Amino acid sequence: MDTSNPFQLQNKNIIITGASSGIGRQCAISASQLGARVILVGRNMEKLCETLELMDHEMNHIICAADLMDYEITEREIKKAMEQAGKMHGIIHAAGISTTLPLRSITASKMDDYFKTNVYGSIQLTRILTKPAYLTEHGASIIFLTSVMGVVGEVGKTIYSLTKGALVAGSKSMALELAPKKIRVNCISPGVIITPMSSAAVYTQNEAALEKTKSYHPLGLGIPEDVANGCIFLLSDASKWITGTNLVIDGGYTAR
Repeated sequence: MDTSNPFQLQNKNIIITGASSGIGRQCAISASQLGARVILVGRNMEKLCETLELMDHEMNHIICAADLMDYEITEREIKKAMEQAGKMHGIIHAAGISTTLPLRSITASKMDDYFKTNVYGSIQLTRILTKPAYLTEHGASIIFLTSVMGVVGEVGKTIYSLTKGALVAGSKSMALELAPKKIRVNCISPGVIITPMSSAAVYTQNEAALEKTKSYHPLGLGIPEDVANGCIFLLSDASKWITGTNLVIDGGYTAR
């Protein structure tokens, strides 16, 4: 541990899912700026390459094009990437999807789709990467990007809240189970962040709805860097005594 600057990520290997856009992309850029070697995970090779071009020390990083829903292929590709990079120091689970859907329109099939993407994929990847073969002797930091919708409610957000709340709850049990391996497990719950995903959301499709959403955030809507900075803190040795918590980064949304 570098006690002169506990916030740096020099010589750390960090895996980031959903690295092809939005918050995941910014996390990859920010981690590279602080010295990390990043394994970028996502389904779209072209977009992952675009992220790579924005990062510092471009040749240090590894692209791992995989669909997290295909567990066997994901494990095989992650294993190849880890053999090249070395053992893991941290994971940011940024991959996910959102929806606004009234209760009357919810079906078991739709719930299954969202749980597969937002919960099952990240839990399965965590299971794989917490095997001794992938861990350093100093342990690791695991971060699940959840949402304020996992701790408060909003009309039409039942499915999304279910998936994000599951991660908030499950991460606490994982934190206890993995602590003997020196693995820290935390969540970050953002408010509305200006990303391609939020730009396609219902609340951005007309000016009145957008202004209403903005009014819920006393400090205004967030940008990807706001969340990435929180992730950097939880990946770094500056947070070495923090586990099982949920860091809310929401511009004041939950203070209402």
